[in-house]
Amino acid sequence: MKSKLIHHNGERTFALVFETGDEPMSSLSAFANELHLGGSHFTGIGAFSDVVLGYFNWDRKRYERIPVREQVEVLSLAGDIAVADGESKVHAHVVVGKDDGTAHGGHLLEAHVRPTLELVLVESPVHLRRVPDAASGLPLIDLEA
Repeated sequence: MKSKLIHHNGERTFALVFETGDEPMSSLSAFANELHLGGSHFTGIGAFSDVVLGYFNWDRKRYERIPVREQVEVLSLAGDIAVADGESKVHAHVVVGKDDGTAHGGHLLEAHVRPTLELVLVESPVHLRRVPDAASGLPLIDLEA
């Protein structure tokens, strides 16, 4: 993954370009922790050689894994970064398109880029915090924290 700071006026805006074979969730998490990001949001487009989507099963309180083992276009990727337990945590959702025009989406658990993934990430000067939610067990953004 390559990154470049493209704007700074109290908020920092980065362009991130992932290359073939990159795993975007781990790379983005490492980038976020290296720069101590929180209160950030991002969008992106590109393509994956494979992807694992997640669907939160409320009864089981866990993400069900949905593997898509084929080349797909990233039609929409959106997410945020907030601080939980002292670390920058990435939360991303994605919609991917198959060669027959069907779309599949969910929580982005893991993927491999092919040939590229282009993200624009904006960090606000105020960090957001995630705290465990009693009902779901998920770390959710708490605006009071």
